[in-house]
Amino acid sequence: MTDLASQLQGLREPLMRYARKQLRNEAWAEDAVSETLLAALEKPQQFAGQSQLKTWLVGILKHKLVDQIRRHGREISATPDDDQDIDDLLFKADGHWREAPHEWGNPEASLGQRQFIEVLDACVEHLPGQQGQVFMMREWLELETTEICNQLGLSSTNLFVLLHRARLRLRDCLQLRWFNHPNPSKARA
Repeated sequence: MTDLASQLQGLREPLMRYARKQLRNEAWAEDAVSETLLAALEKPQQFAGQSQLKTWLVGILKHKLVDQIRRHGREISATPDDDQDIDDLLFKADGHWREAPHEWGNPEASLGQRQFIEVLDACVEHLPGQQGQVFMMREWLELETTEICNQLGLSSTNLFVLLHRARLRLRDCLQLRWFNHPNPSKARA
């Protein structure tokens, strides 16, 4: 049990980063992570060893984050994006790319590489304000459109615009930090 407790303590900070990005509230993130670690300590037999410990904990944390979102509803703080409109940066007025994306090679092969996942996590962590929040709600927590819209007070159109912009930023970040880097294993976001 003490070995599990020390492993859990070692994973606390990555779980906190994940929770902070989603909730944008330090106290709520701390609650969600604490509840996650407590659940793991109370039922260690639930961890069957079929995945990494971190993967199992993130699965528990996703449920705790959804609980926090439901509990606090519209209180979740979301900062408006004050960055220049990404569409203007990436596309011409006629809708074509300003600069065509570089060939990414075989994304499935890259996905299997641990370094790629680390760069992807860092890129997601740097998504601004509400873009990062809705991206994580949709793609990581797998919440439905209506639930995200209800929780954040967004229209579905606004949600889809935010998701589109988040994906463009991720593409741009991955392009710069992984696919365009001469040695991707040493790239840092």
